[in-house]
Amino acid sequence: INKIFIHISKVIPIILIGILCSCENNMDEVNALTNKVKEPIRRGKNVELIYSENANVKVKVNAPLLEEYAGEDNYTEMTKGIEVNFFDSLKNVTTTLTSNYAIHRASKNIMEAKNDVVVTNEKGDKLNTEHLIWFQDSAKIFTNEFVKITTKDEIIMGEGLESNEKFTKYKILKIKGTINLKDEEVQKQ
Repeated sequence: INKIFIHISKVIPIILIGILCSCENNMDEVNALTNKVKEPIRRGKNVELIYSENANVKVKVNAPLLEEYAGEDNYTEMTKGIEVNFFDSLKNVTTTLTSNYAIHRASKNIMEAKNDVVVTNEKGDKLNTEHLIWFQDSAKIFTNEFVKITTKDEIIMGEGLESNEKFTKYKILKIKGTINLKDEEVQKQ
């Protein structure tokens, strides 16, 4: 029995050393386990937010789901889409923005709209893009993505856009093509 015990006591340290040396950790897996899933501090369904200046409604935001997150960079996420209405001094809607996703970064006062972004102004001009950034402090909207603007007379396509938030004064950064709708109507007749 003593010989078996001595033999086992010599083998166990060798096995333990082999096990310890053969352990390998994938750092991505370790980080995934140690990072906590970020949970919202507030969640609301069918939310309506109203922004006003001097008791005049300027902007109304509707979102089916709104989740607010705290941390170094506070943000609010609207993962099920958003509708934003801009108002004039007479409380008439001048511009509408919709998208399938939006995020508001409170510390930077920026809202980003993504996935099927559509902006329509009071003249009926319509902007389609996949990503749009609204700089609330300067009341500007911007994108580097593909844009398509449809007016009564033409369709303009390009890359990148700068505009005021009401989408009444805009500039396409790189125009790729223009289709004159009046010419198209004449040709169809």
